[in-house]
Amino acid sequence: MHLLVDISAHGLGHLAQTAPVLDALHALAPDLRLTVRSALPRERLAQRIGAGFTHVPEARDFGFVMYNAVDIDLAASERRYREFHAGWPQRVAAEAAWLRHHGVDALLTNVAYLSLAGAAAAGIPAASLCSLNWADLFAHYFGGEPWAAEIHAQMLAAYNAGLGFLRVTPGLPMADMPRRHEIGPIARIGRRDRADVAQRLDLKQSERWILLAMGGIEFPLPLQDWPRTPGLNWLVPGELQIGRDDVRSIDVPALSFSGLLAGVDAVITKPGYGTFVEAACRGIPILYLERDDWPETPHFAAWLALHARAQVLTRTQLASGNFIDLLQGLWQAPAPALPRAKGADEAAHWLRRAFGLRARE
Repeated sequence: MHLLVDISAHGLGHLAQTAPVLDALHALAPDLRLTVRSALPRERLAQRIGAGFTHVPEARDFGFVMYNAVDIDLAASERRYREFHAGWPQRVAAEAAWLRHHGVDALLTNVAYLSLAGAAAAGIPAASLCSLNWADLFAHYFGGEPWAAEIHAQMLAAYNAGLGFLRVTPGLPMADMPRRHEIGPIARIGRRDRADVAQRLDLKQSERWILLAMGGIEFPLPLQDWPRTPGLNWLVPGELQIGRDDVRSIDVPALSFSGLLAGVDAVITKPGYGTFVEAACRGIPILYLERDDWPETPHFAAWLALHARAQVLTRTQLASGNFIDLLQGLWQAPAPALPRAKGADEAAHWLRRAFGLRARE
């Protein structure tokens, strides 16, 4: 069977959710032929997806137009959605033709909806997997606009045309998805090896390491102006280019994100699935930037309150570097029981049954 998987490039959480499911599904059905369609670079996909796959470097969704990792350009996003849905029936017919031409037997999406509409038109079984969907987010930001009702209806119809929506924990409630199936958290839990990380990044194991991870979307930080704290080091993406001896670039060959995250003392991030859940499942304390306008935030916050040592940061605190006391509080707080990352196996077994995949003999 030829399975096409659409993975959104709107941040890295979509890949973090999908990759463990694909590996678990390949273990159940090793004869599966896998194609991944995503605007993410193949190298980035291959860092997460262990199963072999063909890459189609295209996107069938855009999510929102972003100023940075947390701020949405609503005017540009409105234009994109109105353009995207102009001539919707013709766009769906073209997608159906694409799927037929490429011999797709089944579709999994995280979390494009055009491909779901095309699959329904082509008679191809399809399903969705995510902690969010673009229909709910679209309604949150544009639901009161007179032009939005038709677009929202088309989005919902596409999502509900599939065999089911695997709603990943934690995530949006998705009341408008009657075929949703609840699954547990999905996380790739890295092995903690501080000696290896220390050697690769020229760090001292006796000191504290703080990872800055904003989900794969640009978010400039004035790290060069933050006060120095003895015994504390900052691990940052290479593009930040900070010339301080307490800062290390994490863009080092053979250093996986999961392995790096497992070895640090805390992570600073934005509200988003991948880093939140992987850090919580590994017991890593989390400081996260306030994002009150993002609909997932209250659901993430409630889940973190039960399963992680986590604290919200204001933009002023993040900009000034004035949050070391918050880190100290997290390190002194009792650690809750680690959540079980069982969602990937649950999703793989559901997909195998739904798509009628032949199991390993």
